[in-house]
Amino acid sequence: MLDAIYFHIPFCSQKCGYCDFLSFASDGEMRKKYVNYLIKEISLYPEYKYDTVYFGGGTPSLLEYKDVEKIIKNIEVAPCAEVTMEVNPKTVDLNYLKKIRSLGVNRLSMGVQSFNDRLLKILGRIHNSQEAIDTYLDARKAGFKNISLDLMFSLPGQTIEDVRTELKQLFKLRPEHFSIYSLIWEEGTPFYKKLEKGEFQITDNDKEAEMYELIISEAEKAGYVHYEISNFALPGFEARHNSKYWENREYLGIGLGASGYIKDLRYKNQVQFFQYYDSIDNGIIPIMEKEKVEKKEFKEYEYILGLRLLKKGIKPEKEYLGKCLKLEKTGFLERKENSFVLSKKGIMLANDVLTEFL
Repeated sequence: MLDAIYFHIPFCSQKCGYCDFLSFASDGEMRKKYVNYLIKEISLYPEYKYDTVYFGGGTPSLLEYKDVEKIIKNIEVAPCAEVTMEVNPKTVDLNYLKKIRSLGVNRLSMGVQSFNDRLLKILGRIHNSQEAIDTYLDARKAGFKNISLDLMFSLPGQTIEDVRTELKQLFKLRPEHFSIYSLIWEEGTPFYKKLEKGEFQITDNDKEAEMYELIISEAEKAGYVHYEISNFALPGFEARHNSKYWENREYLGIGLGASGYIKDLRYKNQVQFFQYYDSIDNGIIPIMEKEKVEKKEFKEYEYILGLRLLKKGIKPEKEYLGKCLKLEKTGFLERKENSFVLSKKGIMLANDVLTEFL
């Protein structure tokens, strides 16, 4: 059943040095035009009732309140839906947060990345630590009771003690949810070029593993459930929308470069504005590439994504059972009732384990 929709908002105040996401600088007129085309794209699909709605990017909080309202009014949202918007500090104030809360946005995903001003400067973020904290406190004042903070680790020059300090500040704020990702060195980014020049060094594997183990340990002590490889939540606050991705469920992806999954079709939208707009002007769904998911591939997706869910895991069938038994024997998987889940060893080497199912 398709009951999830993702909107890609490809605009940022400025591009961060590590980022290779599809995002651009923009002005108000450009953003308004884009919103109008999002609505036209929605009209090319059948009407669905959405249990989860997600505004991602980019920086969706660059949209004016009225534009967010326009999008939400053009879809049917279930009464108890989870409606998430990604926001960045310095792009919102208390008034804006109150307004989007009144529209039905009931969950924020805030791009903090770090509480260390030195590291924020290296990352090229436009906010400092205090501004991130102030935005979080404003969100509480605006009535948000479900906030996720996005953080990064294994950053250039970051120490174990830096990570410990980050976690202290994080748990002091006590968001309902947080995501934390190790830095990925994407080719073509300014970060990668600095790496090639020797200006930055990659954190060695042992140190990165120590950072990750510290994060897991301290999060569990603070009462958070480590429910997905990079995601932690207070009980009952697991991300409903993102969990649908990991459960291999259908979702509609709307916007430039957005990905979606409908029935047996995975697709990606056009990544150039003129092609995206031209397709919609001609009444054509702006898909750039698509993949028909056969039964075998469906199972592969199901297992690879399902193993990311650390509390649920997978219930393998036929030939996949043999793979799971082998991975259990080598200590990468363990039994949990009728399922196989990643062991502690498996979590630390998750990418290697997941490729076993391809």
